[in-house]
Amino acid sequence: MKYSLILFAGCFTIIGCQSKSSKVTNNLDHPAAYVYDPHSYAQPNKAVVKHLNLELEVSFEKEQLSGIATWEIQTASGADTIIFDTHHLIIDKVLSGSSDEPIKFLLGPYNEILGQPLYIPLNRDVSSIRIYYHTTPESAALQWLKPEQTAGKKHPFLYTQSQAILARSWVPVQDSPGIRFTYQARVKTPRGYLALMSARNPQKINPNGIYQFEQSKPIPAYLLALSVGVLEFKKLGERCGVYAEPELLNQAAFELEDVEKMLIAAEKLYGPYVWERYDVLVLPPAFPFGGMENPMLTFATPTILAGDKSLISLIAHEMAHSWSGNLVTNATWNDFWLNEGFTVYFERRIMESLYGKEYADMLAVLGHQDLINTIEQLKNSDKWQDTRLKLTLDGHDPDDGVSDIAYEKGYALLVSLEKRVGRKRWDTFLNRWFTEHAFTSVTTEQFIEFVHKHLFRKGSDWDKKSHFHEWVYEPGLPANYQPPTSVRLDSTVAEALAFLKGKPATALAVKNWTSHEWQYFLRQIKEQLSAYQMAELDQAFHFTTTGNSEIAVLWFEAAILHHYTPAYPAIEAFLKQVGRRKFLVPLYTAMIKSTDWQNRVKELYHHARKNYHAVSRKTIDELLQI
Repeated sequence: MKYSLILFAGCFTIIGCQSKSSKVTNNLDHPAAYVYDPHSYAQPNKAVVKHLNLELEVSFEKEQLSGIATWEIQTASGADTIIFDTHHLIIDKVLSGSSDEPIKFLLGPYNEILGQPLYIPLNRDVSSIRIYYHTTPESAALQWLKPEQTAGKKHPFLYTQSQAILARSWVPVQDSPGIRFTYQARVKTPRGYLALMSARNPQKINPNGIYQFEQSKPIPAYLLALSVGVLEFKKLGERCGVYAEPELLNQAAFELEDVEKMLIAAEKLYGPYVWERYDVLVLPPAFPFGGMENPMLTFATPTILAGDKSLISLIAHEMAHSWSGNLVTNATWNDFWLNEGFTVYFERRIMESLYGKEYADMLAVLGHQDLINTIEQLKNSDKWQDTRLKLTLDGHDPDDGVSDIAYEKGYALLVSLEKRVGRKRWDTFLNRWFTEHAFTSVTTEQFIEFVHKHLFRKGSDWDKKSHFHEWVYEPGLPANYQPPTSVRLDSTVAEALAFLKGKPATALAVKNWTSHEWQYFLRQIKEQLSAYQMAELDQAFHFTTTGNSEIAVLWFEAAILHHYTPAYPAIEAFLKQVGRRKFLVPLYTAMIKSTDWQNRVKELYHHARKNYHAVSRKTIDELLQI
């Protein structure tokens, strides 16, 4: 959206709010790092934020944050305006940081995806500004949970989810992954609650309800995070620990007891961990994702608490983001695969280091299945172009571009590079990538240039044969894609076929199977089962009551497909409690197609919807055409 405005005559002028210049030719730091971002109103080539001092007061009664955002800013010569992103925020007033002088401001036209630009005029003496504001019920990053939506059932809970462009709904900010800043914060909560952020954190509740935070490393806005609840902390190692509601703390600590080992393994692969601590906050089940890689404090879903540590690869994934994402960040959401493809690769290297190659191979094959399913779903749709690694999301919510493509196709590209040059040389290359681009935001084109410079020359034999362009800029899978294999998962196929041909469930050779083998087994047979066979499996393995969410969702899909009514109450209970979008989409999709559920799926969703974060609600609203 381009437009010209002349505001507050004699005060300041704004012309062309979205310049497409990819480079900056002024005195700002690292000018080449600033790339046009279609999902932000900010013009960092003219005025950019450098440090945030945030004061927040948390009101559970009003379900509102009241804040003062004091921004230290840097301007180019002649810049007379700074532009912030906001979405459903009420801006009360703006003051000059140095003189307390009120500054006139303007909120531009509202856009459903981007929100509203906040224009603040500058003069040569202004190096900081204070924005007084408060959130609204439509501030989509915030989820305010009632006591009954928590594990303890006694106290309310708050958490934020800022990725991709929701930070602007709880802080007025330049909400682009290409803009980094440090921050300090002071958060006031009701007494008896613990506040946590993506920063240095307390480990005990402060009786006065006042908490101080500092993040000394520059981060993009999507890594701003806040959570407030009745929480306790348990140490897991010298640099690692877990926060959770008291009712979940011991279970979470058991499940995550290998986190320090993961961190050591990660450092051996790709260099020192620079974020001081790596702690995990286990959130209530409404959280829409498996995890969120907020620096120093990963937010995690309780659905990883399977009781046998079988789902902790998710923690390895979020930890890997400390390098690929938090340290070296995609410059725009069109380059999202640079965050996620690298992280999936790194995650599997961590798991291989700790649990062996066979374990990592199982993860890769399950990921391959997800990738193939996504490509098949999108093949004949208007989203076929979204199967490219380099996306074009201008005019779209960047959340719409999130799929297995960025994760698994990105992973496959990196594996293909590793195979071509050998692991030793590849690891040296990745270490160099992380070191030379630390605390910067990068584009796909920068990565390709780096590959050509340090691995292969452009036009070389590898470049021609591997079809780099086909991997990155073309939809679907390239001709030289090689599916991963797993000896352990291959052995489950024989048992799946045997069961379908009549072998009793109790006679299946399943001793010592991991969660991954059970997932693969169910994926092989779920389309072909009869209700009788489902009953037999359930009696033998108790799938309807499993505590493993990954297995449960596959089983519930089969139950919906094959009208296995004994699982229906468990399905309803699961959907009313769990808000993880990865699980909601396949179950609601199956219900839409089922004669048993078609007439009541919207009623079920009506009751469950209040338990979901706005990210999940948006997806399911669209799926059910609500």
